[in-house]
Amino acid sequence: MDQLSPNLEIKYHGTVILATLADEKILDDTQIQELEGSFMPLVEQNDAIQLIIDFSNVKFLTSSVLGLLIRISKKIYEKGGKLRLCAIDAKIMEVFRITRLDKIFEIFSDQDDALVGLKR
Repeated sequence: MDQLSPNLEIKYHGTVILATLADEKILDDTQIQELEGSFMPLVEQNDAIQLIIDFSNVKFLTSSVLGLLIRISKKIYEKGGKLRLCAIDAKIMEVFRITRLDKIFEIFSDQDDALVGLKR
């Protein structure tokens, strides 16, 4: 597997992969490329992956992160998996609402809620 980004913490809950974004700000292209370099191999190597991305540490992000989430989501759904997002800051959640991405992504208040209903 490619090297995971230092700004990403991975934990396993049975077959569910919980990825917590560590940075408070995800603003530059290098960070986004590192995250993509961590997420894409993870998704490609796990058919029917169940992935939760936890945003609890994130307070600021660029629109490029939204593009990355869409690419990750597309790859996951092509492989029969599930993607859930959780613990998104209120200001960032407003961006999801404005862009209507809150209708595309399954978004939960915290990790525990996101885990409900997934096979472990």
